[in-house]
Amino acid sequence: MDEALLEAFRSTTYHVCLDTVSWAIIRVDLPLPAPLANVVGAQPWAFITAWNPQARRRPPAENEAAQRELLAALKRQAGVNVYAAIGVGTSGWSEPSLFVTGMDVGALDQLTRSHGQLAYVHGEAGGHAMLRVLD
Repeated sequence: MDEALLEAFRSTTYHVCLDTVSWAIIRVDLPLPAPLANVVGAQPWAFITAWNPQARRRPPAENEAAQRELLAALKRQAGVNVYAAIGVGTSGWSEPSLFVTGMDVGALDQLTRSHGQLAYVHGEAGGHAMLRVLD
C-alpha cells in the first residue's frame, strides 16, 4: 500500500452509531471513547466495510450488494454484534461501514480479504485502535 493511501486510512474518522441519536468516533492509534468501550466490554472489535475493494471506486449498486453480503456473513457468526458505521476521510470521502464486536482477527482477515479490502481498523478491549494492513 502506498504512503498516501496509508495516510488516508490513518487520518480517517471512523464513526459508530450507538443508538438512534448517539455516535462514537474512533481514531487510529487512540483508545476507544468511553461509550464505545462500554459497548465492546472485553471483546475484540473491528471497523470494516465491503465498499470500494482495493481502494477503487465502484458503482453504488455493487457496493450496496457487497455490503449486504458482508452483513449477512456477520449475522451468521455466533456471538458477533454489528453496528452501523461510516468512515469519513479528510478529503470529504465517506464509506458506509460496520462496527463488529466478538470476532477474532483471523476470521476478520479472512472476511475482509474475501471482500477485497486492503486494511481495516481493529482492537482489543482497553487497547488502542490499530490499522491492520492486509496486503
